[in-house]
Amino acid sequence: MELRQLEYFVAVAEEANFTRAAARVHISQSGVSAQIRSLERELGAELIDRSGGTATLTTAGEAALIQARATLAAAGAVRQSVDDVSGLLRGRVRVGMVTACTVPQLFDALARFHAAHPGVELALQEGNSDRLTADVCAGELDVALVGVAAQAPDGLESMVVIDEPIVAAVPPEHPLAAHEKATLAQVCAHPIISLPHGTGIRAVFDRDCAGVGLSPSIMLQASAPDAVADLAARGVGVAILSASMIETYRDRLTAVELTDSTTSALLALVWTPNPSAAPAKLVSMAESAFGVASP
Repeated sequence: MELRQLEYFVAVAEEANFTRAAARVHISQSGVSAQIRSLERELGAELIDRSGGTATLTTAGEAALIQARATLAAAGAVRQSVDDVSGLLRGRVRVGMVTACTVPQLFDALARFHAAHPGVELALQEGNSDRLTADVCAGELDVALVGVAAQAPDGLESMVVIDEPIVAAVPPEHPLAAHEKATLAQVCAHPIISLPHGTGIRAVFDRDCAGVGLSPSIMLQASAPDAVADLAARGVGVAILSASMIETYRDRLTAVELTDSTTSALLALVWTPNPSAAPAKLVSMAESAFGVASP
């Protein structure tokens, strides 16, 4: 009897499906089936009833499941005890990042973490800030880099890495570019190009506009800041972005200060309080990479 056989058996029991169990343990369905058949032959009893549309436990399987879980937990405890002594981390860290946000410091932290802890699997996914924040709160992600308006989300630990105002970005020949300052009302008199709802920049813009009684009409939306900036540079409309997002477009775009915008656009790393060892180590490396300490 092997630990992997018990792992596959528990996966099938919990998923009630061989295909989902195979995806969960990252091997083929035939491999899972073969290993469980081998386990059943060794134990001399059928553990999984395969006759129906779902994989259900037999009476013997229900009894075996309790002990299989206990055995896997004990094996995990042994491994953790050894890892604690040797300083080796294992497991998986799930990291979220706002769509199309290239942040070298985060990548530096991920690279350092991978080099220092090769036994930990890193999983990186993109999404809008609202979704990523919700996933951290729900325990679906361990750490996420998100854009937020004014302050980091309640209930999560956070480290602000960028704090800056939003700006209107226009080509040098645009009427707004001549003064380099404008009110939100003056900006909203032109076609607006913006990031979509659920992003920090959009939340800041919508909040500031609401604060002065404006309901801006958004002509175009794009998930990638570069797409928003490029469209504005082509004269399609006025881009609403943070100052740093248009740095690479300085030869094609002029940043126009919004004189009545009062909300800061923040980029923050967020995580749940009291993280486990691996996420906590990644947060520590991110603090070092960004040169910012969490409160």
